[in-house]
Amino acid sequence: MDIFTILKAIILGIVEGLTEFAPVSSTGHMIIVDDMWLQSEQFLGKYAANTFKIVIQLGSILAVVVVFKDRFIDLLGLNKFSKKSSEQTNRLKLSQVIVGLIPAGILGVLLEDYIDEYLFSITTVLIGLVVGAILMIIADKFSSKDPAIQTVDQITYRQALVVGLIQCLSLWPGFSRSGSTISGGVLLGMSHRAAADFTFIMAVPIMVGASGLSLLKNWQYFTVDAIPFFVVGFISAFIFALVSIRFFLKLINKIKLVPFAIYRIVLAFAIYLVYF
Repeated sequence: MDIFTILKAIILGIVEGLTEFAPVSSTGHMIIVDDMWLQSEQFLGKYAANTFKIVIQLGSILAVVVVFKDRFIDLLGLNKFSKKSSEQTNRLKLSQVIVGLIPAGILGVLLEDYIDEYLFSITTVLIGLVVGAILMIIADKFSSKDPAIQTVDQITYRQALVVGLIQCLSLWPGFSRSGSTISGGVLLGMSHRAAADFTFIMAVPIMVGASGLSLLKNWQYFTVDAIPFFVVGFISAFIFALVSIRFFLKLINKIKLVPFAIYRIVLAFAIYLVYF
């Protein structure tokens, strides 16, 4: 494998890592970058290239697990004997996370083949980028100046379910999982940080499940030639996702969603000019 091929894996990993959990659509960016410049399908083939994108997505997921490791330990009940756990009875529950996962999980399974076949294109990504941006602007416009829900531990089952329903919008490529769920959470009276935390926590099981099933279907593409490409992309995505998540969580309550919405609209316009 030559240096240029390794560079492709690194760049795709960087794009995935930086955009997976920002409300800008990682899927949209991956489609755009690969179609316009890198064309990984020429090197790996169509199905192996799709498998590579799953692998680097797992790198981003691992970064979330690292950032929220204490939270996941708490959700799984692994620290139930600790003093900290015994003092904090009002904590986000695993059952609330599951409630938030159910809508998109069911719809994703039912529509998986249709989405893969018909919705992964430049046109659909452009639509997702713009419509998602409008939702984010609306969320900021009607957000409370003093949200009732300041932390993820104050989220109710009803709010978890509604955010889960709104997350179904992210099945449309370009819409963005974090963009839809953070917007939904803000409209329900959450702070931007609380909505972002809940978004990231929900992302892990649903992405691991979807990615795991896809990897089982495409295991044959882990060839000797492709594995170095996969490994480099995975590491690249993990490192840049780790940086991106920590940076994003520090800023989200200050900058909110409008700057990301403006970026999405400008990006969509630029892509339109290039392609159409």
